[in-house]
Amino acid sequence: MLRVGLTGEMGSGKSTVARLLAEHGAVVLSSDEMGRTMMQPGQPVYAAIVASFGPGVVQPDGSLDRRELARLAFDPAHPRVEELNAIVHPAVIGEQARQIEGLQRTNPNALVVVESALIFSARDGATPWRDRFDAIVLVTAPEAVKIARFVRRSSAGRDLTPAERAMLEADARARLAKQAITPEQRAHCLVLENSGALPSLEARVNELWLTLQSLGNQKL
Repeated sequence: MLRVGLTGEMGSGKSTVARLLAEHGAVVLSSDEMGRTMMQPGQPVYAAIVASFGPGVVQPDGSLDRRELARLAFDPAHPRVEELNAIVHPAVIGEQARQIEGLQRTNPNALVVVESALIFSARDGATPWRDRFDAIVLVTAPEAVKIARFVRRSSAGRDLTPAERAMLEADARARLAKQAITPEQRAHCLVLENSGALPSLEARVNELWLTLQSLGNQKL
């Protein structure tokens, strides 16, 4: 089994790369999806978030108000993102480990891709990232491209006022600052540039797939 961490800052396009790798045959585990599941009412992570951030992050139907939670976590004056991460990350990393162990038993030749924006910074207090993965793929794009993608996704196709656009761009920069990849971290990665159109990315992912298959064969 080859365990691959797939990372990239917000707006880099790592989810598109994950989808393309899945089409090649990779088993993709999404950290975001795991986190969303754990944030549902009745889950221990949900309870811990409400206890820490207060009832103001709960909507009338009992679900978390993710926008309000993000506002509190990324508040420039009083950021609490580390507090949120300390609740969510250990649980997500533990679930990743359980699923990978299960795949090891049922499909030992699988190429498993764990998609996460926080491969390097997410911690469970016990397992270094170097012990969790055999290879790291870093998806990159120019900052202006990442911000534009974030704004486009956040606006959901509606026209924005200049003030709304400026606010979203500022939000994007704040989030990117929290996700920045250092040169030392980058040195451990297979780097995949995603600044152009989809066909160009598809060609790069095809090449990446061959590289990952070769690494997997070396482990056999």
